[in-house]
Amino acid sequence: MFKPLPLFVGLRYFRAKRRNQFISFISFMSMVAIAIGVMALITVLSVMNGFQNELRSRILGMVSDVTVSSYSGQLEHWKSIMQQVQGLPHVTGSEPYVEDQAMLANGANMSGAVVRGIIPGDDLRVSDVGKKLISGSLSDLKPGSYNIILGKDLAYSLGVGPGDKVIMLISKGNVTPAGIIPRLRRFTVAGIFYAGVYQYDSALALISLKDAQTLYSMGDSVTGVRLKLNNNFLAQSVARQLVNRFKGQYYVSDWTQQNANLWTAIAIEKNVMFVILSLIDLVAAISIIIVLVMAVTDKQSDIAILRTLGMTPRNIMGVFIVQGTLIGFLGTMLGLVLGIILANNVNNLLDFARHVFHVQIFPANVYYISNLPSDIYLSDVLKVTISTFVLTILATLYPAWRASRTQPAEALRYE
Repeated sequence: MFKPLPLFVGLRYFRAKRRNQFISFISFMSMVAIAIGVMALITVLSVMNGFQNELRSRILGMVSDVTVSSYSGQLEHWKSIMQQVQGLPHVTGSEPYVEDQAMLANGANMSGAVVRGIIPGDDLRVSDVGKKLISGSLSDLKPGSYNIILGKDLAYSLGVGPGDKVIMLISKGNVTPAGIIPRLRRFTVAGIFYAGVYQYDSALALISLKDAQTLYSMGDSVTGVRLKLNNNFLAQSVARQLVNRFKGQYYVSDWTQQNANLWTAIAIEKNVMFVILSLIDLVAAISIIIVLVMAVTDKQSDIAILRTLGMTPRNIMGVFIVQGTLIGFLGTMLGLVLGIILANNVNNLLDFARHVFHVQIFPANVYYISNLPSDIYLSDVLKVTISTFVLTILATLYPAWRASRTQPAEALRYE
């Protein structure tokens, strides 16, 4: 008795058994459609978040958070730069490196590669490549040893394994009376790593920093300095600090710039998936309009009686807004619960499908993963639930307005 009249009547209409069972069926199916839409959106967005985080962790395990290099390609005062960056907040490690392109050959097998010269002890503080070794150790990259560590796919394309020899050819050749002869050097394969990212597994080769400086005739210069942060999401902020500190003297980049196209593509794909799957909610909202229009037609005499008892058009409008909002609210909450449960158990469902149908849905040799990573973000959950609920409220406005326009005399003429 303490409820506002439109809310009281709307709740009674929602709970009451309808004379027209078809309206009840459509109401139930509208609720189910909303729940399916919310569940699908939460699950898909969570899986895409998991993919993005998995990909980011694998890529960031092979690259640095922030890189400081020279516009000329050779950084001479790298030791002073390392001293300056050590005191910066969030910087946990730094390493000089040399990076250039080369051609690797083993008999008739040849493949292009990106050669990176590193200091094994420093590299462990900057990247995770030491944790991704299938065989060998970074400590094998001693100056003057001319050992090399290859990515798994690169080693496969060359047909080599640990202990085998490869020939490295670089474009900076020796000048002779016969012309420029490409510089050659024999390396011993000391290990193989597997990063899980084809870009690095198929093209990256690691050697000692001193060997790289000798090979590319760089003297004591390096290509740049790599930095590791305690929070990679602060990379852009730290990069801006370094730009201001060095006053544009050096080129400073972060991991978001180095892989800008990839992260942009993932963000666009996530937004597109949100829009596409939101069409399910749009269909459900349209079905709510149909339900309420049919309910208004079915309740013409009831509306007329309520009007003659003193209810205003605004109150009549509120009755049907309450009825439609309840359908949207229950469907949204049901979809929210089911979406969180499904997102947290998506791998269990994949395991069940493998066991029942004896099929590998995500072969590791194709997708580099055998399971679906899933990360539920509160921001995504709120975005999905709020947008769906608002959409269902908007869907109630036209039928409710139509109900408020009902004329009692016309509705009761044939009663």
